[in-house]
Amino acid sequence: MESFGQSSALSGEEAFSREILRSEIKRVRIIAYLLAGLFIVVFGLSLFARFLVGPENFQYWQLRYAMLTLAVALAYEVLAYYGFRYFLKRNRPVPMVSRFANAFIETSIPTFMILAFTDLVHPLEAIYSPPSYAYFFFIMLSTMRLQYRLSVFTGFVAGIEYALLVMYYQPELVSSGLVLDPAVGGGTALAFAPFHVAKVLMYIASGFVAAYVAVELRNGFMRSLSSVEERNRVVEMFGAHVSPEVVEKLLDQQTELESETRHVCVMFLDIRNFTAFSEDRSPDEVVEYLNTLFDFMIDSINDNNGIINKFLGDGFMAVFGAPISDGRDSRNAIQAATQILAALEKWNDSGKIHPTAVGIGLHAGPAVTGNVGSYRRKEYTIIGDTVNVASRLEQMNKKFGSSLLISETVRKDAAEAGLEVHGEMLEPIQVRGRKEAVPVFRLR
Repeated sequence: MESFGQSSALSGEEAFSREILRSEIKRVRIIAYLLAGLFIVVFGLSLFARFLVGPENFQYWQLRYAMLTLAVALAYEVLAYYGFRYFLKRNRPVPMVSRFANAFIETSIPTFMILAFTDLVHPLEAIYSPPSYAYFFFIMLSTMRLQYRLSVFTGFVAGIEYALLVMYYQPELVSSGLVLDPAVGGGTALAFAPFHVAKVLMYIASGFVAAYVAVELRNGFMRSLSSVEERNRVVEMFGAHVSPEVVEKLLDQQTELESETRHVCVMFLDIRNFTAFSEDRSPDEVVEYLNTLFDFMIDSINDNNGIINKFLGDGFMAVFGAPISDGRDSRNAIQAATQILAALEKWNDSGKIHPTAVGIGLHAGPAVTGNVGSYRRKEYTIIGDTVNVASRLEQMNKKFGSSLLISETVRKDAAEAGLEVHGEMLEPIQVRGRKEAVPVFRLR
C-alpha cells in the first residue's frame, strides 16, 4: 500500500480515487472470507445434522440452494476483487454505475439465502433466520465504500428486498394460520406486520447511519491528505534539508508565505580551496566529501532554528528568522556557526576528511522574503542589503585570515538575546551600494 506521501504526488482527486479502490478491495476481501467461512460452516452443520437425525431423515440435496447461493456469491466476490484491482493498477476510477450495481448485487446475497432457506424450513422461519440479519453486515461494510450515497442505497436495497420477501410469502403465512388475527385467535406475533415494518425501517435507518460514518471517514482521509500535501509543500518550498521542528512550527502557525519584509540573520558559508581539492578527485569522491561536510553543517543549522535557503556549490546560504522566528535569530546563527566550526575541527583531527577550512559571514537586518519564480516552480527567496553584506563578510575572511566574521548588528542582537559575544573588532568594511562602512568582529 502506498503511503500518504506517495499518494500526495498525485492530485487530491486521484489520490482519493485510489484510496477508494484500496478500501473497496479490503471490503470485498472481507466478504469473500466470510462467505467462504459460511460455506464451510453450512457444510459442517449438514454433516452434523445428518449424523444427529440419521441419513433417512436428512438428505444433502435439501441444502443444494443454500450451498449454491454461497458458492455463486463467493465466485462473484472473487471477480469483484480482481475487477477493483484492475482499475487500481491502471489508476482509473470505477464508474459510479458499476459501484451501484455492485452494491445492489452484494446486498441481495442475504435475500437469495433466505429464499434458499425456504427449501429447508417454513418461510416465516427463513425470514427470521440468520441471513435476514446479514443485511446489517453489508450495510456496515458499505462505509468502506467512502461514498454516502452508496451507504444510503445499500440500506434501501436491504429494506425493500426484505419487504418484498414478506409480501411474497404473506399468502403462505395467512394460509398456514401463522398471521396473528385477534378476531380468530391463534397465530404468532412474529408474523405480525408491524414487526416487519420495524425491521424495514431499521435497515433504512442503518443505511443513513452508515452514510454518516462514510462521510466522516472520507473527511478524515481528505484532512490527512491535505495535511501531507501542506507538509510536502513546505518541504518543497524550503528544500529537503528543513528540520521537522521547523516544518511543525510552520504547520502549527499556518504561516502564510507571502512577500514581506522581515528582520533576519543571514549566514554565508564557503569551503576554502575546494576547486583545488576537486581537480584531482573523482566525481564520487567530491560528492562524498561534500555530503560528509554538509551533513553535520545542516544539522547545526536545523538545531538552531535556521533553514538552508540555497546551496552554492561549495557552500550555502542559511537564514535565521524567516519564515518563522523565535526572537533570537542572531544568537541562533552564532551558535550554529560555532557548532559548525567545532565539529569541523573534530573531523579534521580525526583524519577522516581532507584537511578543510571554511569561511562564515553573519549579518542581521531587514530583508525581503517571498516566493519567487513561475507557476511551475517557485522558491522561497531572501533578498536585500542584508544578504549582500553577509556575503561580503564571508569573503572578507580570506583577507583577515579568519573563519567567522559577524557584523556589529549581529553582536548587538545576540547580546539582547542573552549571548555575550567576545571578539576582536576589525576595521570596518565597505560594501558596494552602502554609504556607511560595516563594523566587523572576528570570533575565534
